Amino acid sequence: MSQRPFKILGIQQIAIGGPSKDKLKTLWVNMLGLEVTGNFVSERENVDEDICAMGAGPFKVEVDLMQPLDPEKKPAVHTTPLNHVGLWVDDLPKAVEWLSANGVRFAPGGIRRGAAGFDITFLHPKGNDEFPIGGEGVLIELVQAPPEVVDAFARLAG
Repeated sequence: MSQRPFKILGIQQIAIGGPSKDKLKTLWVNMLGLEVTGNFVSERENVDEDICAMGAGPFKVEVDLMQPLDPEKKPAVHTTPLNHVGLWVDDLPKAVEWLSANGVRFAPGGIRRGAAGFDITFLHPKGNDEFPIGGEGVLIELVQAPPEVVDAFARLAG
C-alpha cells in the first residue's frame, strides 16, 4: 500500500435525521443554542435540511437537521437518526483516488458540490466484492476543506 497522499483533519459535520425537523430543532436550536445558518432542499437526495452551527471559524462544526421530502422515497434520511458523519479532508480528489485504489467503496454520485458549498463525496456504509471496505454501517461524507481550515489544522498540529 502506498503512502496516504491526504489527511483527515477533523469533524466537519454530523447529520441527524427524523420524520420532522421541528423536534430536532427544539433540542438542537432552542435547548442547546445552535444557530440555523442555512437550509438545503434536494429532491434528488430526498432531503429538507436545516444547517446549524456550533463553534467558530475553521473549527466550526455543522449539525444538519434533516427530514425527508417524501418519507416513502429513498434515500430515507429519517430512518437512521445519526444519518452520517462528515470529515474534513485536505485533498478530496487524491483521497478518492487513493481510497478507491485500496478497496474503499464509494456511494454513487462522485465528487459534487454539497449543501454547505464544499465539494463532497460519500463512502458507502457497506463494502462489496469489488470494494470490500465500507463504513461498517455508517455513511461517511468526505468534505474538501477550504484553505483556511487546512491552515488552521496545520497550525494546531504544529
